[in-house]
Amino acid sequence: MYKNKKIAFVFPGQGSQYVGMAMDFIALDGEMRKVADSFSQEVGFDLLDIMQNGPEEKLAHTEFTQPTVLFHSCLALRALLREVDIVPNFVAGHSLGEFSALVSSGVLNIEDALSLVHKRGKFMAAAGEGSNGGMCAIIGLEIGVVEKICEEVSVGGQIAVVANFNSPVQVVVSGHREAMQKVAELAKSAGAKRALPLAVSCAFHSPLMRSATENLAKELDKIEFNDSVCPVVSNVDAKLHTDVAEIKDNLIKQVDGAVLWTSSVEKMLDEGVDVFIEFGPGKAVSGMIKKTDKKARVLNVAKMEDVAEVVAKLNEV
Repeated sequence: MYKNKKIAFVFPGQGSQYVGMAMDFIALDGEMRKVADSFSQEVGFDLLDIMQNGPEEKLAHTEFTQPTVLFHSCLALRALLREVDIVPNFVAGHSLGEFSALVSSGVLNIEDALSLVHKRGKFMAAAGEGSNGGMCAIIGLEIGVVEKICEEVSVGGQIAVVANFNSPVQVVVSGHREAMQKVAELAKSAGAKRALPLAVSCAFHSPLMRSATENLAKELDKIEFNDSVCPVVSNVDAKLHTDVAEIKDNLIKQVDGAVLWTSSVEKMLDEGVDVFIEFGPGKAVSGMIKKTDKKARVLNVAKMEDVAEVVAKLNEV
């Protein structure tokens, strides 16, 4: 029975959004529709319309992407919790997903979280303007080799850093676009299976996001943070946190710091997690977890139809 098991709630970040997302959830959640309507009036765009109709190019803009992914994740969480009574032992989220994790652990309410991630997206977009930044996924190359390549390329004012440690076989590099091209070339020469430029306009989780950290810090100071019902595994250090000040500080550091997702998963496994449940669009986080540990038990609530299946599997655990 799942109540005798250690369970971690995990949440995806940018890149998991799609046109038509979460419409099956919102159709059955009038309370969250009111939240969406209130948020839309506050920010001057229709959140649900963008989620339902896009277009894809608009949905991909980070100031829209971040609230839509968070809202989908929270809808999925609520849908499952209507069917089963689960208090997680740990929560974690990939980049933006850490805000969704904080909603699930009671640290933030959904209204504040939506407002924060919308502003976070705007700050990150503004930081990226004129910086000619980009990102590149490197697959099948030792992380140490990738880090050395970044050091080699980071000369003459160019920046290249490992931004996302997604799994033992995949990392994402971030920095100036010219540097990303060199990283991709050197990675392929060093034996990488793939080196893929990402369709982003900003160098997320790199020093080029420094101004966004400063602006986000000011916004976080305006928000009331509550005690967490369980430890939060932070992106920036892959450690357990319950102290509100530490959690808030980590959200600031996360913007221009690396996402230590592999280490975060390993930390939760070391703490005895039996089941991971991913809430939100897609299955990217679930895939990263399985690549970190093939034996990890991972469930996924991406659509309403997933809820019954996850409930059944939880009762089998």
